[in-house]
Formats: sequence, structure tokens, C-alpha cells
Amino acid sequence: MSVKTSLIISVYKNTLFLNAVLASLRYQTRKPDEVIVSEDGDSREMQEFLAGYESDLTLIHLTQKDRGWRKNEALNRAIVAASGDYLIFIDGDCVLHTHFIENHVRLACQKDILAGKRVKLGPLFSSELQKTPVPCFQRSILGRIRQLRKDGAQFVEEALYIPLNSLSNAIIRMLGISSIKGCNFSCYKEAMLAINGFDEDYTRPAVGEDIDLIWRFKGMGYRIVSVKHFAVQYHLYHVESWSSQEENMTLLRQKQASRQYRCLNGIEKLSLVG
Repeated sequence: MSVKTSLIISVYKNTLFLNAVLASLRYQTRKPDEVIVSEDGDSREMQEFLAGYESDLTLIHLTQKDRGWRKNEALNRAIVAASGDYLIFIDGDCVLHTHFIENHVRLACQKDILAGKRVKLGPLFSSELQKTPVPCFQRSILGRIRQLRKDGAQFVEEALYIPLNSLSNAIIRMLGISSIKGCNFSCYKEAMLAINGFDEDYTRPAVGEDIDLIWRFKGMGYRIVSVKHFAVQYHLYHVESWSSQEENMTLLRQKQASRQYRCLNGIEKLSLVG
């Protein structure tokens, strides 16, 4: 497929993890046409790192004032800036299997939202991955399931890569999927514009960057389609400091009750009468 692809990477200060993510792009069987580093902030460390990073990829660094968690706002800026027709969203702590970009693009369809998973590595395997070329790591990882679990890895089954063909695609689609992970999904840019992007009313992590998308995409006639085992991700270990999601879940229920599939506070700032 000749569609122009923009890879959007959400980041916040961690240049060591981003370095590992960008390193995995060197081994992709299909390179993205542009890489947009979407920073929820404006750190000097990130600016200096990207200014000195040597790559044959087109790298675009977008920043905004650090006002606490405003990831959705940063992502909307990236959607607007993207020159690609097809958008792939990942986080800056998720290293990519070598066929990740290729399989997202091969399975792209106008009315489909492709949703993948990730294996959450423990500290030892995360450290190893940051020092090891991805092709070597992915060849060895499935032979070390016991060590992965001992290291505290979660969702180990998601490390299994299945080559994409018509049979495997049919089987994965039959298994179905009901969720979107903000760190691993893709769609045509027009799909994000149809729902007016991410809802910026969410100012805390989780829900607004993924769960909120599901019902709005479906309400606009899009399908959520699984690419698990085709688009494998390795999530690098770090201590997660999320607060309770209850506030976001309450907001989600209010928004679902309104049936406002095209959010009001997104890429465009809309009003109820507009």
C-alpha cells in the first residue's frame, strides 16, 4: 500500500526510552513517512536529544507549555501537523517489533480502527532491550517465558508474533477485540477528524486517550479491528503513578449519555449550537 504514513509518538521528558523506540524504527520492514514526537511539555532535555539525533527519517518535534497532563491536547496538535493520510499512535515507552509499521499499513481500511496490544516488560528485560537490537531481542524472547514472568512481565502472551497472511488475519479477526490502547492503534486521519480528535476535557491519564475513543468511533460508523500478534509492542518498565480513574470514568459516562460522538473540545472548539 502506498498510503503516506505518520507515526505519532507521545512523550514526556524520558529521552532514554524514546531513544530505544527510535532505534526500533531502524529495523522496521516498512518505515513511516514521518515521525512526529508529540511532547506534552517543552523540556530542554528532549529538545537537545532530538536536535542531536541522527536519523534518515523525517522527525518532527511538537511541544507545548507544561500545564500538567495535557496529552490529548498534544495529540490533537500532532494530528493537525501530520501530513500523512494514515496515522499510527504509540507511546514513547513502547519499542516496536520489526513488522509493526508494515502490518498496521497492510491492514489499513477506511472504516476500520486497528487496535493492538503490548507486553509489559519487567525491569531486567527492559534494560536488556535498551541495549539489544530489536531483531535479536524478538527472536529470543519467546524462549524465555519463565524468565519473563519471573521478571514481573505482564501480558506475556502478547509477545507472540504471528506472520500476517489471509488465514491468520481471519483467525485474529474472529477472536475480536473490544478495547483500544492509546499506545498501539492506527486509523486514517479522516477518522480522527470525524470525531474531532481527542477530547481535551480529559486532563488526567487513561480513559480519555483510549476508552473514550471507542464509543465515539463506533457511533460514527467505524469498526474496532484487532491487530494483536501482528503489531507487537514491548512496553519498557517504569513505575506507574496513575491516580484513580474514577473521575475520568464519571466524565466518560456523562459524555456517553450526551451521545456527542464528535467531541466539543477537540481539534476544533465547538459549541452545542455550532
